Amino acid sequence: QVQLVESGGGLVQAGGSLRLSCAASGTIFSFNVMGWYRQAPGKQRELVALITDRGSTNYADSVKGRFTISRDNAKNTVYLQMNSLKPEDTAVYYCSLTQMGAPYWGQGTQVTVSS
Repeated sequence: QVQLVESGGGLVQAGGSLRLSCAASGTIFSFNVMGWYRQAPGKQRELVALITDRGSTNYADSVKGRFTISRDNAKNTVYLQMNSLKPEDTAVYYCSLTQMGAPYWGQGTQVTVSS
């Protein structure tokens, strides 16, 4: 079993920055993909960014150049540095970890960007 705990959400003005963290615990295998998804009210959950255990990354077009995903494998922790935030980035952000074909999710953290 895997548990994911996110932190770092909050309220920020447009143009500001936030850093999200997600710590994984439990049975973690070396080969896995961690990432961030978000869900705005009335919308489907969407991919924000992914990072493999070797550090390869993938970003949604809407956040390229503004968000940076990183991870600390020794701490089983993934981060999302969010800069130049826009009101349309407002959503609940969910951490994910996928290993052996099984996805795990955190409880979500609210990010609100005011205009």
